[in-house]
Amino acid sequence: MANNDTFRALVVEKGEHELVASLQQLTVADLPDEDVLVQVDYSTLNYKEGLGFANRNKIFRIFPIVPGVDLAGTVVASQSPAFKPGDKVILNGWSVGERYWGGYAQMARIKSDFLIHLPPGMDTKKAMSIGTAGYTAMLMVMTLEEAGVTPGSGPILVTGATGGVGGNAVAILNKLGYEVTALTRSQQPSIHEYLHKIGAREVICGEEWTRPPAPLESQKWAGAIDNIGSIVLARILAEMKYGGCVAACGLAAGFDLPTTVMPFILRGVSLRGVDSVSCPTPRRKAAWARLVTDITDEDLAAINTVIPLAEVPRYAKELLAGNITGHVVVDVNA
Repeated sequence: MANNDTFRALVVEKGEHELVASLQQLTVADLPDEDVLVQVDYSTLNYKEGLGFANRNKIFRIFPIVPGVDLAGTVVASQSPAFKPGDKVILNGWSVGERYWGGYAQMARIKSDFLIHLPPGMDTKKAMSIGTAGYTAMLMVMTLEEAGVTPGSGPILVTGATGGVGGNAVAILNKLGYEVTALTRSQQPSIHEYLHKIGAREVICGEEWTRPPAPLESQKWAGAIDNIGSIVLARILAEMKYGGCVAACGLAAGFDLPTTVMPFILRGVSLRGVDSVSCPTPRRKAAWARLVTDITDEDLAAINTVIPLAEVPRYAKELLAGNITGHVVVDVNA
């Protein structure tokens, strides 16, 4: 692609009173000066972008910015020996879409250190059907495994199960043979049916999850994957079985943790944080290699909705309002 050839991008600029998002025609010369030029096939929509478009939590740190925390596509030009034209690549995290221009464009220029090669057996659409959400879910599952939680250990709780990370976690754990319980705020039969379809053996949504727990509750869970934080995480810890592990990556309900040391010192419970943004490259590659086989195409089809680039701001608002079930793939060429 020549520097003066145009392509579409979703650009966010800072208006006088609010952020303004618009589809624009850009050229390669408009892109940041990084060492790998990628023709983008797909990106995704995540809760983080919902916060960004709503101008909350200072997600977008530079303006103008092309959001999109991930992408999959084909290398067009490269100054890095690690990548050559024609290579299929994935990008997740590294504050891309926040401090660096991201995936909501047909072309992106990216730091080579932020990219990994697409694993054999996966195409770019499947990669973004998994996306940052599924990659994060895989890191969470790996964390439970490393803590000694096996399919024979007992039930695993997944919170935020109707979201991208939660839904992928349910599907991955079920594929690996775990007994999965999904926690959701929704009492809609269609939502419960969806969660059962992707692998939840049980779906729960009790009022107790809105109330602070006792320091120790009845032992229920051998492991847990939490995207919610706050009171929900406190209750999970209080309900963990002896020696159980909680992998935590989210704070949808808040960043506070109103708990006690009791689960840790009386039941040997562990709480392990999972970060997908700055995760070291070898661990990223290990997670993506497993995602070729550890989640089914049928589950991905049930979890995902594909939208065109122009619909991103509208869907971001709906996602933030809790009106989106599953995971959203952005087709930047549609």
